[in-house]
Amino acid sequence: MAFDLKQANEETQFENTEDTSLLVIVLDTNPGQKILRDNPHILTQCVDSVIAFANTHLMQKSQNKLAVMACHSKISEFIYPGTSKQLDVRQIDGQYEVFTLVEKTVKQNLAKILTTETPSTIITESLLAGAIAMALCYIARIHRTKPPGCKINSRILVVTGSGDSASQYMNYMNVFFTAQKQNVVIDVCALDQHLSLLQQGCDITGGLYLKVPQIQGLLQYLLWVFLPEPPIRQKLVLPPPVKVDYRAACFCHRELIDIGFVCSVCLSIFCKFSPICTTCHTVFKIPGPLASKTKKKKVKL
Repeated sequence: MAFDLKQANEETQFENTEDTSLLVIVLDTNPGQKILRDNPHILTQCVDSVIAFANTHLMQKSQNKLAVMACHSKISEFIYPGTSKQLDVRQIDGQYEVFTLVEKTVKQNLAKILTTETPSTIITESLLAGAIAMALCYIARIHRTKPPGCKINSRILVVTGSGDSASQYMNYMNVFFTAQKQNVVIDVCALDQHLSLLQQGCDITGGLYLKVPQIQGLLQYLLWVFLPEPPIRQKLVLPPPVKVDYRAACFCHRELIDIGFVCSVCLSIFCKFSPICTTCHTVFKIPGPLASKTKKKKVKL
């Protein structure tokens, strides 16, 4: 009997030492996205695919944790776990209660966000940088409250169909390097077009970037590419990494540039020379014309 108790304690201790995987999904639900303006029904397919992907993540290990965020044009909110009253979830057709809770909570909270957004306030730009910052704050809070000896592998998955937003360049860079410092991996699933700024975030944090070739196979791509955790990805055959566009956005026009002027004090970037930095108000000297070098005449001997 003593042997059985000892063996049970060893098994329990082994289970507690297993790594916990925390996944935060940032779903871009802004109706101003071009892909949703052309076909609004795609949003329903994306939500269903993300819910199935989230449930698969929870099914991999009982210790896994999940959070889902909805990124909109004006706000970014957590739609799972919800802040409202706990739903009365009952088993439906043999479905696990946790899976039912995820599905009902996500759809109910997302419906509230979409119904409260009026068409007059909809803009084409989504607050993705702010949503990633909120996800990093949530991950930091989970790490502070974790029990001693528990190791949590955290990552963020961004699912969006929006285009690049150079106006959020500084916000993107801040969250990318913050995630790198916190050892948080950022993955990006682009639905409509390539996103150079988010490509930089994936490369900085060691995450994966994928532009979905066909929106009909979104769930298959999510399960194939983004379901495995970063330590396991090295052993799998995944899509080859694409060349990352590391161009910076100028602070004056918010456009990506190849060559520009950099402030020597605050490192702000401008596409044209300015005598005063608009960020730190440092005054620079106006560059004068380059002096032409006189060619020395060769003396013939």
